[in-house]
Amino acid sequence: MDRVRLSGLLKLELRDGRVIRLCDGGFVPWGSEIYQVTDDVFGMIGSMDVFEEGVGDEVPAFSITFLPASTAAAIDLAAPGMQGSRLRLWLAEIDDLTGQIIGAPDQQVDAQLDQVRLVTGKARRELPMTFVPRGERFFSSNEGNSLSNAFHQSIFPGELGEVNATGLTGAVAWGVEAQQTGRSSGLAAASAAVMAARAGWTNVV
Repeated sequence: MDRVRLSGLLKLELRDGRVIRLCDGGFVPWGSEIYQVTDDVFGMIGSMDVFEEGVGDEVPAFSITFLPASTAAAIDLAAPGMQGSRLRLWLAEIDDLTGQIIGAPDQQVDAQLDQVRLVTGKARRELPMTFVPRGERFFSSNEGNSLSNAFHQSIFPGELGEVNATGLTGAVAWGVEAQQTGRSSGLAAASAAVMAARAGWTNVV
């Protein structure tokens, strides 16, 4: 009977080009990459939060605490330029006899680094790192799809329908009819005044 065990795989692609590959015990080969329990520079994982699901526009964050091998490594990871580094987590089935991955690992998380905090003390050096799902970037006012000339022309080159769409204060809903506004055109206002006069109504100013 085949014996199968589960292993968690972590891949953190830092903004400076370095990549951290960790697993939850021993080492796991996956293609041309090797995932180990400890990284020579950045140490190992100390703890990890439980994942939560978001509702609506909620983007739940979670934390992973690293135990860096040195203070220099901790400072590297905590550098402001590392914000946005991509993190992915997989759950893999391992053949206990051969140590090889069975099938394709199941991806659990695709996130980006948000905040880092260095905690030091007597015989203690921890690096809690907060991650958020990569979809959060679409909540940024400068990213994602927007009703602007630049984005419109990136999809439809040469189409100038949004050139003068600047300084708009009303929200525009995609895919639905525009709601009636509270404003009347000059012709409509004049017609209303004539009808009111015929009915004997007067406006006192």
